[in-house]
Amino acid sequence: MDTEEFRRYGTDMVNYIADYYDTLRSRLPTPDVQEGYLRKLIPEQAPTEAESYDDVKKDLEDVIMKGVLHWRSPHFHGYIGIAGSFPALIGDMLVGALSSNSFSWVSNPASTELEVCMMDWLGQMLNLPEEFLFSSGGKGGGVIQRTADDSVLVAIIAARSRSIRQHKDMTPGQTLDKLVAYTSEEAHSCIKKAAQLALVTIRNLPTDANFSLRGETLAAAIKEDKSKGLIPFFLGASVGTTSTIAIDNLCELGPICERENMWMHIDGAYAGSAAICPELRYVINGVEYSTSFCLNPHKWLHVNKSCSAMWVKNREFITEAFSVDVEYLKNHKLHGDTTMPDYRNWQIQLSRPFTSLKVWFVLRMFGVKGLQDRIRKDVTLAKEFETLVLGDDRFEIVAEVNLGVVCFKLKGDNGLNRELSKRINDDRRVYLTPSISKGVFFLRFVVTVHNIESSDVTYAWSVIQEQADLLLKSQVNAAS
Repeated sequence: MDTEEFRRYGTDMVNYIADYYDTLRSRLPTPDVQEGYLRKLIPEQAPTEAESYDDVKKDLEDVIMKGVLHWRSPHFHGYIGIAGSFPALIGDMLVGALSSNSFSWVSNPASTELEVCMMDWLGQMLNLPEEFLFSSGGKGGGVIQRTADDSVLVAIIAARSRSIRQHKDMTPGQTLDKLVAYTSEEAHSCIKKAAQLALVTIRNLPTDANFSLRGETLAAAIKEDKSKGLIPFFLGASVGTTSTIAIDNLCELGPICERENMWMHIDGAYAGSAAICPELRYVINGVEYSTSFCLNPHKWLHVNKSCSAMWVKNREFITEAFSVDVEYLKNHKLHGDTTMPDYRNWQIQLSRPFTSLKVWFVLRMFGVKGLQDRIRKDVTLAKEFETLVLGDDRFEIVAEVNLGVVCFKLKGDNGLNRELSKRINDDRRVYLTPSISKGVFFLRFVVTVHNIESSDVTYAWSVIQEQADLLLKSQVNAAS
């Protein structure tokens, strides 16, 4: 494909994508396929001779789109959505075109320097303490990881390394055997997986009636473990758990971590972005106690996947754990000296895309006010849905609705709600994902896509009520 063909086909694909977005409301959000469907639709081996763009494109609908779960549909209300945008897509095109590997300043000066600036921009939008920002002149700073999974894994490995250095009276292996991390029973699985990969023990602590981890619970667990000769070293706190969007009490947990010399990492993957709105800044109250903090701009700040923004108070904690100095990766300066970070030493993988470019496009083309307006709209629509649920006495709200997720259920046992969840998703007009907290099975209504309107909320509720009617009627008939 030469540049002229690229112009033609690229324009055609942009039009295809625009048409896709224009028709999303008319597409069923969930595909009607079975596992293994795709292998039956394509040849068993790659083509020997090159095929044309037209040959590939004509298979998009019948092969690829046939099995796509449409996360950008206004009828998609599952998981925690991905809030991409057209400005981010434009940035993505340029990121792909440049194809740089931005592992150090010298490997792509613009990428490193833009990432430094974008992490400070985001930090300022969140009103983070100055010590998290490069511009403070201190040891803090930010880095773009791929996902919150990467952020917490980097944090727990860095915390482990710091603890091993602090316990010089023991061998690294002896220290490792005694290390214990903590998180809540509601925390995202990535925190537990990070502990598993770091080979450290982790305790899942119980939460209060609002699904929040409290200080007295952590303090009691620490006291118990220290009496056994263990070393508490890490807390994975949550700002917005996946199931119920619960927020751990950072203002209680933080002082305990400071007193015990523990690393407190805050996972704010989804809910943390709400803090760019002054009236929602409370969601990260207590962040000043944390050692590291992350949120995913691809969750609620309209940056396409993958983009996780992570800040640390002291970047040396990370670089001391992750630095590998080989000649071919040394940051040989182009001109003079530089204080810019070598981001390869802030993460696990070496290769890094120019992700800050997407962030730059989004922040400039939305502006802070535009992003705030999007978040406020989602919160308002979630409240609208909550009102609809409360207006039907067959249903109940499971968790306090603060942001863009509503947890609800039919009044009745888990079996009843499992069947309702199945019926809604089998119907395919809307898509929801359920969860379980404290043994209770419930449904979750998520608002994050850019094009959802109040009419989509009422439409989804009408489908849910219709399926509830059919379910409850079938139970009455079965009992008679």
